[in-house]
Amino acid sequence: MSSENVTTTPRPSTPPSPLTFSPVGSESMASIPAMALSGVHSRAVSRDSFRRAISAHGSPAPLRDISLPGPDDRSLTPPVSAITNVVHAPRSASSPVPYASTSASSLGTSTPTLRASGSSSRAPRQQSASSRSTTGDSPTNGSTRRLHTPGPNASSTSLSAAAREAPASAKPARTPVQEPTPRFRAVPHLPNATTIEPAPPPVMYWSKAPVWGMLPSHGFRAHTVTLADNVAWIFGGCDDKGCFKDMWCFNIETMQWSHPEMQGDLPPPCRAHSATLIGRKIVIIGGGEGASYYNSVHVFDIPTRRWSRPTFTTTEVPPPRRAHTTVLYQGKIWVFGGGNGLQALNDVWTLDIGTSLDRMKWEQVAITGRKRPSPRGYHTANLVQNMMIVVGGSDGRECFQDIWCLNLDAAVWTQVKPDTLHRRLSHSAAQVGSYLFISGGHDGSEYTPELLLFNLVSLQYEPRARLGRAPTPRGYHASLLADSRLFIFGGFNGHDVFDDVHILDLAAAAYLPQVTSFSIDAQ
Repeated sequence: MSSENVTTTPRPSTPPSPLTFSPVGSESMASIPAMALSGVHSRAVSRDSFRRAISAHGSPAPLRDISLPGPDDRSLTPPVSAITNVVHAPRSASSPVPYASTSASSLGTSTPTLRASGSSSRAPRQQSASSRSTTGDSPTNGSTRRLHTPGPNASSTSLSAAAREAPASAKPARTPVQEPTPRFRAVPHLPNATTIEPAPPPVMYWSKAPVWGMLPSHGFRAHTVTLADNVAWIFGGCDDKGCFKDMWCFNIETMQWSHPEMQGDLPPPCRAHSATLIGRKIVIIGGGEGASYYNSVHVFDIPTRRWSRPTFTTTEVPPPRRAHTTVLYQGKIWVFGGGNGLQALNDVWTLDIGTSLDRMKWEQVAITGRKRPSPRGYHTANLVQNMMIVVGGSDGRECFQDIWCLNLDAAVWTQVKPDTLHRRLSHSAAQVGSYLFISGGHDGSEYTPELLLFNLVSLQYEPRARLGRAPTPRGYHASLLADSRLFIFGGFNGHDVFDDVHILDLAAAAYLPQVTSFSIDAQ
């Protein structure tokens, strides 16, 4: 009889799933564990118990199928018909540990559990003639095939009781381990471009905010919106019945409306005023109601919900106005334009807010040079570094399409002349990186829902694709940028005053590069 070489390897640190032997043929199909690997190694049941079990149940049937799922390729598994001698080949630490499931004829329901020490090596044992006769596919050239099994104790079911009585002095033969050829791909596997649809680029998306809470009792027209933390503070404005002096709060994270109680010296009902955030306070300048125009200044303290009026260190004050704009630069509020009920204005004033906002100082700015924008109101103004960018507006007779920049350090106006121009009044403008997002307004003929993007680097308008449902045509609304989203509050379309909130998710546009260098040549 031929001898069989059996070599054991150290048990892996993580035990694999238990293997099961399934009976074949008409005998019982009960599935029983073939081995149990654990942290406790015992040889108490390894030889005698297994020999008694084999003697009681007879010689095992041949292996029917062997599967090696996992990282090993199935093509590397030798055919079952060629396997007679089973050797547990040693594995390196980097080699994958395959798992094998085998099927054999019924061994009964009391097959013992074998445990073996990972450091022991067993002497070769001879294979019984009965076992060899049942195999039927024994090779004639004496070659040895290797089957990688998950543990050192997985004894071949083709061993007979006689084969286990071989002398212990026999020295096991070692056969070099033949590692499987690794699978290697020189270049990444790419899908066929003709069968794969390209992913759409990030596109800005319009949606209507799902608001809740204490909803506004009126619409908003010619109001102001100031963002402090995650809350947008909406003050004033009017509807078709009159103007307001209350404050509404909108949480941009929860989409909740609230109506806080105010205290102190409240401003009169007004519209077309300006609001500037300074720390935790909001400074309201001017505005008006009906035939009334104001040049008053009111300060709202956000933590205490209290209004107050500052004192002034000089008697010089600007004329009353509304529909003007303001920007904050170097501790001063810069006021431009507006109208006083008789004519449009194009003067520039600064309000020095001081340190505590309770003592302020007005001063008119002396413009250098003869170039300056024509008088106007209902325009927009945005601060970009030391430049105030003024877009559009109207003098009551004409809707303007020009763009002007005021250098706040030199007090010099410069006109910007892009290739294409758009007439706008009562629109809104918010800076998003190196762009101005100009939304809605009136073009001199009708209200428009259009969104314009003005590039502050190239000084040109650029088109951008948008999806979703944009706000209906409107003007006299207010907008703000918060966390890559552009919010639009209220507005007026010539018939209706809105109280809704629309959101433009800017997607990739929210990460447009910031303006690091801004200069405009005189034209």
